[in-house]
Amino acid sequence: MNRMSKWIGAWTTLLVVSLSLVSCAEPDTRYQARVQDAALFNEAMQQLTDVIVHDIFSPPVASRIYVYPTVAAYSIMQQVFPDQYVSLEGQLTDFTAIPEMPDGVNPHLAATHAFLLLGENFIFSKKRMSDYREKLYAELRELGMPDSEFQAATAYADMVVAHIKGWAGEDFYNQTRSFPKYAIQEQDQFWKPTPPDYMEGIEPHWRSIRPLVIPSADAFDPKAPLEIDMSPNSPFYGQLMEVYELGQKVTEDNNENEEARIAAFWDCNPYVSNYKGHAMFAVKKITPGGHWMGITKIATEKAGSSYDETIEAYLHVTAALFDGFISCWDTKWKTLVVRPETLIHQYVDEEWRPKLQTPPFPEYTSGHSVISTAAALALTKIYGDNFAFDDTSEEKYGLPTRSFESFVQASQEAAISRLYGGIHYRMAIDEGVAQGRAVGEYVTTHLNTRPEQAPQAVAVNE
Repeated sequence: MNRMSKWIGAWTTLLVVSLSLVSCAEPDTRYQARVQDAALFNEAMQQLTDVIVHDIFSPPVASRIYVYPTVAAYSIMQQVFPDQYVSLEGQLTDFTAIPEMPDGVNPHLAATHAFLLLGENFIFSKKRMSDYREKLYAELRELGMPDSEFQAATAYADMVVAHIKGWAGEDFYNQTRSFPKYAIQEQDQFWKPTPPDYMEGIEPHWRSIRPLVIPSADAFDPKAPLEIDMSPNSPFYGQLMEVYELGQKVTEDNNENEEARIAAFWDCNPYVSNYKGHAMFAVKKITPGGHWMGITKIATEKAGSSYDETIEAYLHVTAALFDGFISCWDTKWKTLVVRPETLIHQYVDEEWRPKLQTPPFPEYTSGHSVISTAAALALTKIYGDNFAFDDTSEEKYGLPTRSFESFVQASQEAAISRLYGGIHYRMAIDEGVAQGRAVGEYVTTHLNTRPEQAPQAVAVNE
């Protein structure tokens, strides 16, 4: 019995040691599933959106914050799948290939780190982003991520971030920070600051920013706006009165009609002032680009896109948004068309108020019309014409879900919402859609992420 007990004890010890060795040979790899999950990149993009809302970046500047981190993430994943994805070198203006990825680097972790770190570079509330990163990395360590793998991935990502920062630093953004402000002109036809804050014009020099894909800021100039003519029978006066009369209907029904609901859903004003007596409080919301980031997230989730496919989708949308804002802002600050609210107060009804707060920049063309159309075409290129979806992007801001049969249908509603909101003439919407279509078609044709997508010429100003 004694000898038997010793024999059993020896085998028990051997079994324990063997199990320990097996355990050591098979390290915890749960973190791999987390970093390779497309949900992580969607989460990172939402984090960037939340900081953009907090810091109150204007719509054009927000588009810049979105695009450069996305280019970094895509470029890293492209190195992993060179047969599946095409390099952006030679496709984006002045862009050169990122440093080659060393062996042993976790590409998903590197792409996520590059996105978050580069996003942090462009925002004010850097601690919000760094806190998120540290929380994420603590989670990954708990899921078994080795320090050596973390160090290798982040070291490479830091190299990519430095490369993209150098390229982004040459887009003329920094120079425009010191350019003169817009000088208000007294003539009726020119844009002037509007109530309630009478804010100065936003980004009057944005047309100087280097585009990513389109040839130049003025490559897709729309038709000239109607002459500002207050004669009762003039075409312009008819459009002004359309805004006035529809605005009365929308505001008087107090959100009980469809036009009011559409206007509110697509408001996307990053800073709305509210006055009650002598008190003022501001409401922060997503920018128009932020809304399309939300739609992109919804599309990637519904389509079951992988981590790299999700980044690809964001790349196309952010590029379309970035170039769309440059094209639109070129038109706005060349035409300097006065907002409806200014003329209605001066000539029609000084008590009239639009449903939406008028944004602080010239009227023509409609930014929502341009960028929504361009973004919709980018998503259509990836997911097709008849991609139905429920848009929940505004739920966190207290607005109900709206459903669409396609991305283009959503963009059309976004465009007309500006008429319902009382902040755009119909000409700015119609020509904005045409301008956005021209930008979108050019971007979707000339930005190719798949080898089978052969570049084709697109006529300018079709």
